[in-house]
Amino acid sequence: MGTLISSLNIALQSMQAEQEALATTTNNIANANTPGYTRETVSFEETPPVQYGGLLLGDGVTIGQITSQRDSLLQAGLEQQTQQQAKYNSYLGTMQQVQSLFNESSGNGVQGSVTAFFNSLQQLSTSPSDSNLRQAVLTAAQNMAQTFNTTAGNLSQMQQSANVTVTQTVNQINSLTSQIASVNAQVTAATASGQNAGTFIDQRDQLIQQLSGLVDVSTIDTGNGGVTLTTSNGTALVAGNQSFQLTTQTSAVSGFQDVYSQGSDITSSLAGGSLAGAIQARDVTIPSILSSLDALAYGIGSSVNSVNEAGTDINGNAGGALFLVPASGAAGAASTIAAAITDPSKIAGSLNGTAGDNSNINAMLALQNQSIVNGQTPLNAYSNLVFQVGNDVSTAQANSTASSAMVQQLQNQISSVSGVDVNQESVNLVQYERAYQAAAQVSGIIDTLTATAINLGQSVTAA
Repeated sequence: MGTLISSLNIALQSMQAEQEALATTTNNIANANTPGYTRETVSFEETPPVQYGGLLLGDGVTIGQITSQRDSLLQAGLEQQTQQQAKYNSYLGTMQQVQSLFNESSGNGVQGSVTAFFNSLQQLSTSPSDSNLRQAVLTAAQNMAQTFNTTAGNLSQMQQSANVTVTQTVNQINSLTSQIASVNAQVTAATASGQNAGTFIDQRDQLIQQLSGLVDVSTIDTGNGGVTLTTSNGTALVAGNQSFQLTTQTSAVSGFQDVYSQGSDITSSLAGGSLAGAIQARDVTIPSILSSLDALAYGIGSSVNSVNEAGTDINGNAGGALFLVPASGAAGAASTIAAAITDPSKIAGSLNGTAGDNSNINAMLALQNQSIVNGQTPLNAYSNLVFQVGNDVSTAQANSTASSAMVQQLQNQISSVSGVDVNQESVNLVQYERAYQAAAQVSGIIDTLTATAINLGQSVTAA
């Protein structure tokens, strides 16, 4: 009789184990299309045998553990590549807008206005006293100055947009780190109590993945189910159930928002995520482009002024400045350059004091072929600037494409490890179902045998 009861317990344990396996498989199938879900598997373990007389008899099966199938190395690689991809994409988005400012196809860009200015001088050199041609030179000068102003203003506006992005991104980072800290505590608590923390870990991984798109993240396993998150330079973001908020402060030098952590400026050390891309465009690339544009505006303006001041105007008076440019140097020249005169008669075209002399106009015209902009001619300097912008965009595009391919490859690898194969889960479902049915059949048979044994015992007792 005891053997029958023991066999019945074994059958019931088997049914319970198969029920848990069925529930796990069903959950996998239900979450086959859930982003970030990690496939779970059941491990069956033989229950330690029991001694019966001189024999060791099996005591059935039990569920060892339910394990989420994840590869921490692949996950870490995905986070790293996501950081780089987000950085390149953020930087590329801004730089493509910058590149559009230097599209000369319409003829209304800086190159077109500079060329138009020197062309107007060419026309005036043929008839120095022609008032219409003089007005054309003045109009071309005003147009060129306005083009410099507009281009510089647009670049500054793009800096401001990137600056707004920095502030917004920091707020998003703080929201995510707060959520990660909360889920981190749930993972630790579930792990400590021996429960399956897979669902919480999936949630945490998804949040960390989102965070990786914003800032460079290093993940440190604390060994108790929890993680510590820092930036690549060691700035704390999450430790246990605590998150460390980032803040922004206006820089006294640039006027833009710098990123701080616990009182320390970490702006220059941020290396990944869309935050780093926005900072690179705002603090490095656009200022460099503005500097080159300033040098071009200042080189043309100050050189033309020097030539005009050396000649005499149509009334025989000494020439003055034709452009307003900063007295202290090139900084800010592109945004502030303007025509200094409104009277076309004050263009100093003569060197000998006669109205028909075009010597000084020719001297102005010759500036287009002289190295007046950091050792380069004006159009060569501008061409190099446009080339540099195009090269920056091309490099960022190539990096973004390569990084996207790496992200896709890692996602595919992770999917092969952690993703749900519905066909395989269906096979598992049938396997566990049949095992459950077999155990139920055993249970039914033992139940019948037990009833028979009881009846036989009662018959013997009655006899």
